[in-house]
Amino acid sequence: MSKYSKQQTSPETLDESVKIAKATQRPGQTKEQSKLIAQGIQKGIELYKKQQKERSRELNKKLKKVTGKLNQLDKNSIPELDIEIIYRQSYLAWALLLLSWTGFVAYLFWKGCL
Repeated sequence: MSKYSKQQTSPETLDESVKIAKATQRPGQTKEQSKLIAQGIQKGIELYKKQQKERSRELNKKLKKVTGKLNQLDKNSIPELDIEIIYRQSYLAWALLLLSWTGFVAYLFWKGCL
């Protein structure tokens, strides 16, 4: 589509602008005035849609840039190394368990239950 060619307005936009113009119509307002108001509303709607399309295009361009950079980073990333994780248990827990059981058995011998 050429930059200078006039785009046809959609029927939905026309209907919407007429509906809004009729809703805001004042008593004693002529049909011509209502028509001019509807045209102004129509132009406003078209301008809004145009701005939203431009914003959408800009966001898509930025998104493509970012995804391109992410893909580059993924390709150039360092290969993952196999890291072996060794878990060592603490001897303190086992020592405390042994000490508590020894104390329990000693208490039972002292009381004379065994």
